[in-house]
Amino acid sequence: MKYRFPQYLSLPYRVLWFEMDDLMFFLMSIVIAQSVGGWAWLGLIIIPCMCTKVKRNYPRGFTKHMLYYIGLINFKNYPDHFIKEFVE
Repeated sequence: MKYRFPQYLSLPYRVLWFEMDDLMFFLMSIVIAQSVGGWAWLGLIIIPCMCTKVKRNYPRGFTKHMLYYIGLINFKNYPDHFIKEFVE
């Protein structure tokens, strides 16, 4: 059995030309466009393009850290964002 290693180990996963966080915005745009219809289909193109432009100005992992800062997700083995003082 052959095992293959990626060329760059820290390279994020990609589907087509989207990274995983861009793909999330693209799929959310599809769901919203199908439910609303009409001019919402323009969001299918505009929203991922705008998110990609914003993401290029920040370091890798910005979207995940922003969701953590807002309080929507938690990192494994990390305290919640709302805890101001943490003692190990």
